[in-house]
Amino acid sequence: MLEVTCNDRLGKKVRVKCNPDDTIGDLKKLIAAQTGTRWEKIILKKWYTIFKDHIKLEDCILYLQYHYQSIFAIHVSECLSS
Repeated sequence: MLEVTCNDRLGKKVRVKCNPDDTIGDLKKLIAAQTGTRWEKIILKKWYTIFKDHIKLEDCILYLQYHYQSIFAIHVSECLSS
């Protein structure tokens, strides 16, 4: 079970619990049920990466973990070189 925190940047923050095998479209429907926004209008993104509706959450998690590990590795190498 995963807990995803979504922020609409207007002061509304929602926490939704879902399974790793759910898709982004399923997550949008869960968020829409809590916020009252239509799920078709919700866009989920992390920085500049927009997640498509057919992708599973476990694939997004793997991508984000890899991305953060590479940033951490770059930061550590910069600290060690200076």
